[in-house]
Amino acid sequence: MKRVAVYLRVSTTTQTTENQKRELEAIAAKSGWNIVAFYEDFGISGAKGKHQRPSFKKLMDDATRRKFDIIAAWSIDRLGRSLQDLVVFLNEVNALGIDLYLHQQAIDTSTPAGKLIFHVCSVFAEFERSIISERVISGLERAKAQGKQLGRPKINDKARETVISLLKEGFGMLKTAQIAGVGTGTVQKIKSEMTYASC
Repeated sequence: MKRVAVYLRVSTTTQTTENQKRELEAIAAKSGWNIVAFYEDFGISGAKGKHQRPSFKKLMDDATRRKFDIIAAWSIDRLGRSLQDLVVFLNEVNALGIDLYLHQQAIDTSTPAGKLIFHVCSVFAEFERSIISERVISGLERAKAQGKQLGRPKINDKARETVISLLKEGFGMLKTAQIAGVGTGTVQKIKSEMTYASC
């Protein structure tokens, strides 16, 4: 008999996981699975990472300890909101030899059809990553071609001299940044350069 962990999640505290729980219990009974644990996150968005969802984190910790053979969830969006996150999750459980059952999408990775869907998801996630990467590179190249300066704007000589002068007079970084009209990071950088130059 397969050991099943059931993951339940609702986005708001006014919602309930009872419907998800009832349907998954019925599926488990019909399939001859033994539910060994329920993991429930209440009022937490699926966009949150695993460390921000306590029960989801415990589910993954227990998966690492091989406490079950299958993870069952009512729907794919209970596990995560992005394809990337889902594929990372699928890769993790797949590496542990744990299958996944998603009721609403009728996905069961213990079957050949379910395994195929898992691989298709991986392909689309890789495709999504490559498209984003290409867009970023194209955008940077276009900006360079248009003569736009990338990165933080350079500080002009007058502002640099003001910062150096104020620091030498003993002003703190915040006050120096305010007077010179620059960020504290810029002041810190100039101060480091001054320290290095004096060594």
